[in-house]
Amino acid sequence: MPTVAPLDIDGHVLAVEFLRDTPFFVSAAGAVHRLEGGEKVSEAGQGLLTVIRDPYSDSLVAGGEDGKVQRISASGEVTELAHAPRKWITQLAAGPQEAIAYAYGKSTFVRLADGTTKEFTEERTVEGIAFAPKGLRVAVARYNGVSLHWVGMTAQPTILEWKGAHTGVVFSPDGQFVVTTMQENALHGWKMDVKSGAEARHMRMTGYPAKVKSLSWSAKGKWLASSGAPAAIVWPFQGKDGPMGKAPLELGTRANIMATCVRFHPLEDILAIGFIDGMILAVRISDNKEALLRRPGKGAITSMSWSKSGKLMAFASEAGDCGVVDISA
Repeated sequence: MPTVAPLDIDGHVLAVEFLRDTPFFVSAAGAVHRLEGGEKVSEAGQGLLTVIRDPYSDSLVAGGEDGKVQRISASGEVTELAHAPRKWITQLAAGPQEAIAYAYGKSTFVRLADGTTKEFTEERTVEGIAFAPKGLRVAVARYNGVSLHWVGMTAQPTILEWKGAHTGVVFSPDGQFVVTTMQENALHGWKMDVKSGAEARHMRMTGYPAKVKSLSWSAKGKWLASSGAPAAIVWPFQGKDGPMGKAPLELGTRANIMATCVRFHPLEDILAIGFIDGMILAVRISDNKEALLRRPGKGAITSMSWSKSGKLMAFASEAGDCGVVDISA
C-alpha cells in the first residue's frame, strides 16, 4: 500500500512540481514550500495566478496579479524575468533556449535568453500559449482558433481555425498535433502535417459533462488524458491520424464524482487521476488495474507531479491539504 506524507498549507495551492527530487508546492498567496530535508519556505510575491514547470531546466515560472513573471530555482531563489505593471499574468509557457512566453490582453510576449522580447498580437484576447517541442515556435489560443508564430521570423502566422472560444493549447510531444481546450465542454485538435496552402485536418473531441481543465500526455505521446468527467477521458494518439474516428478510454470511473486533475507517470503508461473530493487513483492503461493512492480529503485536487524516477507522486488541493505519496513502499 502506498504511504502518504501529508503537508497542510494555508489556502489554495496552485501547483506542485518536482525539481530534481524535491517537491515544490506553490500557493496562490505567493508562498513556495519545498520539502528538502524538512519544509522550507520562500516568497514569490503576492497574488500568484499561474505556475508552470520549465521542462528545459530545473526551475518553475510564475505569473501574478502584480504583472511580474518570475523564475523559481531548485534552491528556492526567485528571479524576476519580466514586469508588466497593472497587468495580470495568467498565461505562461517555457520553451527551448531559455525562452519564456507570457501574455496579457491581445498580446503574447516571448522573452529570449539574452533578455530581448518579441511581441505577437492577436485580434482577440490570448487565452493560452504553448511552445512547440522542436524549433522556437509558439501556439496562441484565442477566440475562433490558434495562431502559430515562428519566434525568429517575421512571416505571417499559420492560422488554425475553429469557431468558438479556445481556452488553452498544447502540442503533442512529437509536434504532430495541436490540441485546445474549449469554453464549451470539448477539446479540439489539428493534425500538423499540412502542405503549404492546405487546411489542417480537424479532430473534435466532445461529450464531456464539464469543462476540461487538466491535460496530460503519456511518456511516449501515445495517449492524451483529460479531466472534465467522472473519469479520466484518455484519447489514443498512437496512429498517424490520432483519435480521428476512435473512441477514448474512460479510466477510474466514479459515479458522479468529477476528475479535476490528470498526470501521467514519467516512465510507464500509468495515469494518476485526482478528483473533486480529494481522492487520487492510479490506473494502468494496459489492463485498467486501479490502485488507491489517496483517500478523499478536504478539497479538489488542483495539481499532481511525479518525481523523475516515478516512485514519488506529490499532490496539491484547493483547500491546502497536500502531500507526497511513496508508491515504492
